[in-house]
Amino acid sequence: MRCLLLLLLVAVAGAKVFERCEWARLLKRNGMSNYRGISLADWVCLSQWESSYNTRATNRNTDGSTDYGIFQINSRWWCDNGQTPTSNACGISCSALLTDDVGAAIICAKHVVRDPNGIGAWVAWKRHCQGQDLSSYVAGCGV
Repeated sequence: MRCLLLLLLVAVAGAKVFERCEWARLLKRNGMSNYRGISLADWVCLSQWESSYNTRATNRNTDGSTDYGIFQINSRWWCDNGQTPTSNACGISCSALLTDDVGAAIICAKHVVRDPNGIGAWVAWKRHCQGQDLSSYVAGCGV
C-alpha cells in the first residue's frame, strides 16, 4: 500500500498544471483558436472544467472507460489504455495524453472535434461553457 501511495504522489507531483493564460497562449500557438469554428475561450473553458489544466488528470467512468489528460480524452473511443475495448480513433496510447508535452493531446482533441458531435463530445463543455459568455477565460492573456 505504501508503494502505491508513493507512486501516486510521484505522479501527482510530476504533473504540469498550466496557468489559464499560459494554456490559452499555448493553444493559440498550436492552431486551436477558431479551429473548426471553436473559439480559444471554448477550449480554455473546456480544459478548466475537464482537468483544471492538469496534464495528468484521469477519471474513471461508470462504463469502465477512463478519461485522460488535460482534455480528458476517453479510452473507449479515442485512445488505447490496454484495458478498455476501444476504437482508438486517435491512434495513440492513452499514456501519451498524460505527459507535459501536450502535442499529442492537442492533435487528438482536434480529431475529436472533427467527429459529428464536435466540441459537444465533452460533457463538461456542454454543462459549463456552451452558450455562456466565455470572455473571462482569455481576458488579460494577450491572445
